[in-house]
Amino acid sequence: MNNKYLTKDLKILIVGLGLIGGSYAKSLMAKGYKVYAITKKQEDIDFAKNNQIIVDGTTKVLKSYVSQFDLVIFALYPKIFLNWIEKYHNYFKKGAIINDVSGVKSNIVYKISNMLPNDVEFVASHPMAGKEVYGVKNSDPNIFKDANFIITPTNKNTSNAIKLIEELGKTLEFANISILSCRQHDEMIAFLSQLTHCIAVSLMACKPSHHLKDYTGDSFRDLTRIANINENMWSELFLLNKNELLSQMDLFINKFNELKDYIANDDIENMKKMMRLSTKRRKYFNK
Repeated sequence: MNNKYLTKDLKILIVGLGLIGGSYAKSLMAKGYKVYAITKKQEDIDFAKNNQIIVDGTTKVLKSYVSQFDLVIFALYPKIFLNWIEKYHNYFKKGAIINDVSGVKSNIVYKISNMLPNDVEFVASHPMAGKEVYGVKNSDPNIFKDANFIITPTNKNTSNAIKLIEELGKTLEFANISILSCRQHDEMIAFLSQLTHCIAVSLMACKPSHHLKDYTGDSFRDLTRIANINENMWSELFLLNKNELLSQMDLFINKFNELKDYIANDDIENMKKMMRLSTKRRKYFNK
């Protein structure tokens, strides 16, 4: 791939070497980019260096280090990201592009943009990818290959910076790249991701389940796969997108109650009608 903006001479820094940050680094390094990192644990730096996931890294946040980089990608929880920028917003080089992987946008993007110097640009994005495992030791670029990548620019962003992040998504081999407003993103994510996690958590919390594994089929197993959840990250995401999530939960509850009423009233025609609609819409997601 011949990128015009994400060129091989760019110096790239990833802040936060977890699953996503590590997978970004591993993918970019394999394609010839030089990637460095800042993360909390020296053992993660050592693992990443020994496995050619990064060139080098540090656990210290120093201006002399951060100011070397042209593209800085933040793979942190949203509140930690906000705190990091608040503390170190003057550490970036002039003309640097800042990017993130955060699962909420409206409550962080404008705050981050307003804290940065005028000569540093923040183009937000959200890789719709992950696993039920964590940490750089589980990094896997293959999680991006069938996944969606959402960019949420603001009126502060230049076309060149947006194109650079588009090229980042293509280089990481995301299957589909979309551009949404922060508001559109948060509405879609509340429905497609946060609501589904709420449903899975609620199902698993309904009954003591240690014995259910002896009786279950694939349907329950598939439906609750994402109930194996990072409670620190997801509770933060739910609250940062609270109004949108509550709106989507009400939408689901109302539709669930419709189905409940059809069953209670032996209304087989409306039950079948809802099932036919479900089957029709699900076909769009079939791979």
